[in-house]
Amino acid sequence: MSTEIIIEGLTRAGKPFRPSDWVDRMCSTYASFGPDRKLRYSPYLKPRLLNGVRCLAVDMKLKDVNPEGFAQLMHFAEENQLNMKDAEGNDIPAPAV
Repeated sequence: MSTEIIIEGLTRAGKPFRPSDWVDRMCSTYASFGPDRKLRYSPYLKPRLLNGVRCLAVDMKLKDVNPEGFAQLMHFAEENQLNMKDAEGNDIPAPAV
């Protein structure tokens, strides 16, 4: 079992997903303020650039820590028909939530 899922910024039809800042929006949704009052991304979501495509790496630990949040991300990916890959770059279907 892979330790992370990569949600690509490409639809299954091969088109770039819009808006182009969707990864930043997702990361900021799960962010919190640190003791220095600076916004910190969740350790479970990381922006990635793979082959020139903006992607979101989702740590599978999120499923245990925040099952509802994980389910929302998977629903978002499925609803927008975004490609998903495992950490090795293999295509995967949307995981059961």
